[in-house]
Amino acid sequence: MVNDAAWRSERALIYGVPAVALLTGLVWLVGQTLHGVTLLPDQGASWYYWKLPEPTVWTRFSAWLGYAAHQIVSWGLIWYAQTRIHRYSTGLKPINVLAIGVNLAFIGLHAVQTHFFYDGLAQDVSIFSSQGSVVLLLVVVLIMENRRRGLVAGKRAPIPAIVVDFARRYHGYLFSWAAIYTFWYHPMEATSGHLIGFFYMFLLLLQSCLIFTTAHTNRWWTVSLELLVVVHGTLVAVMNSGLDGAWPKFLFGFLAVFVITQMHGLGFGAGTRWAIFAGYLVAVVAVYSWKGLSHLHEVLRVPMAEYLLLAVLVLILWPIAILARPRGDRQLTSSR
Repeated sequence: MVNDAAWRSERALIYGVPAVALLTGLVWLVGQTLHGVTLLPDQGASWYYWKLPEPTVWTRFSAWLGYAAHQIVSWGLIWYAQTRIHRYSTGLKPINVLAIGVNLAFIGLHAVQTHFFYDGLAQDVSIFSSQGSVVLLLVVVLIMENRRRGLVAGKRAPIPAIVVDFARRYHGYLFSWAAIYTFWYHPMEATSGHLIGFFYMFLLLLQSCLIFTTAHTNRWWTVSLELLVVVHGTLVAVMNSGLDGAWPKFLFGFLAVFVITQMHGLGFGAGTRWAIFAGYLVAVVAVYSWKGLSHLHEVLRVPMAEYLLLAVLVLILWPIAILARPRGDRQLTSSR
């Protein structure tokens, strides 16, 4: 039987996820008002299609000002929560309610900005920066969770504790940037790909609003956020290239990270984990027998990229974590 505390802990998610779906539906409605926008022909994988051929000072200013305000306010809320609130609760605190209201206001602002000025940040920055911000978020989660679920089949990677602690302490600022930057990167178009992406971003924003609640650390909720990249990446690939495209690379690539790392933090028994692994292998063989076994190597690209980026990040964060360590801790270490 679920106790009352647990129920109160997850109530924000029970109500929040349908609210996010409704919000995504409103994005679709906003998209129906975007008539007469002329766009340039698609120019390849590095080209972002949904941007004005002739941007103006005002189209650029409206996007960057909205993004900057959203970002600064979000970081301010995180700073306030970390410096004033030190205990997790099962219910929402005033800071959580305020964060939800702030994000709803900026989502509304972006809808208005899209209607009148259209362009997002995509006019001035690469499409790979938007995609890379989410990948960076996912890799930092791997670092943060190394202590609890390990990195390979439940075995911990030799990541210094100071790096893990640093990631846990400051990840909110990075995750807020990844979600808000990606949100403002796109105009509020109503294509299927945009709607899936906005749904994902809204869930990440919801997660940031739940700071210092037990729902924020619910392992099923957090792994669901990690796994949504599988759905998003696969569906967008199918929409762009059809069934003959590269969708298996994204589907089985991100699922490989789940099989190697993420499922080992869910409390599954050995039999369940072996069954999931076997099912994954059967699905891979079945799809690539149809697609062509010569393409099988592409399944490794996503996990190899994530684990390589993880190693690079650890090396970068290690000296930063040492320098950012509270002064008292540094003095204690030097006196030993």
